[in-house]
Amino acid sequence: MHIPPYNNKNIPIVNINNKITPNIYFNIVKLKKDQIFNYQTPGFETCIVPATGKLDIKLGDVIFKNIGKRTKNVWDEEPEGVYIPINQSVEIKCISKNTEAFIAGAKYNKYLNPFEIKHSEIDFVQYGSDETKTHRKIKHILGQKQSGKVGRLLVSELYTVGEGGWSGFPPHKHDTNINSKETKHDEVYNFRFLPKKGFGLQLLQPDNDKIGNASHIINGSTFIIDKGYHPCVVAPGYQMYYFTILAGQNQRPLLQNFQKEHAWQIETIPGIKDMIAKFK
Repeated sequence: MHIPPYNNKNIPIVNINNKITPNIYFNIVKLKKDQIFNYQTPGFETCIVPATGKLDIKLGDVIFKNIGKRTKNVWDEEPEGVYIPINQSVEIKCISKNTEAFIAGAKYNKYLNPFEIKHSEIDFVQYGSDETKTHRKIKHILGQKQSGKVGRLLVSELYTVGEGGWSGFPPHKHDTNINSKETKHDEVYNFRFLPKKGFGLQLLQPDNDKIGNASHIINGSTFIIDKGYHPCVVAPGYQMYYFTILAGQNQRPLLQNFQKEHAWQIETIPGIKDMIAKFK
């Protein structure tokens, strides 16, 4: 489902127990210097990632200071974040001129310790090629490096490399639990484009259906995925970024099921097998 960009006024875009993706929470919080935002997500672990600006983040007696390195946009610098356990009362304070922060969450039932994710701890993957129109890079904020410290939440930033091209290709899905083949993971994207006037298309094709639905995505679009194959493409002349939240129903590692008609291209896209392995 496509949610066009709007002023959410710091109210969750995907709240806990959403009917389409009940395992995911997503909010975008915008603050000016010294403004404070408080939240609590019962039964959901979360991760706070500044898109731009700097934050101090407080939960109880624990304070994480000066989180965030980016000033202009998501292409400006490397990401940073803070992992928040379930059921915590959290205070976010803007310490820069202004800030825009993503809050990603996944349903979970155990308390784990909070921690900071520094830019040096981001797991970086680059794969594809200009020739195959699949060149992109992924920055895993909560990825394999944080395994054992997080419940069922995966958080990444995905960038197309160059101008134009496909992402999430070959088409894949993860809406069913099939041993050693596929896992049930809800997913939410938030898109950005460079320049901002850029656009793309997000395809959603249910299994066994020949024709899917394509949504016109623009800067600030949010897309919710509960089932189906879901590649996307950016128009020539533009770069595309999307903030990605994955929440496993029964486990954290993701197993992607590639559409059989197009799975042969796994053998033709440079580095894609390493990318697939990073989600496991």
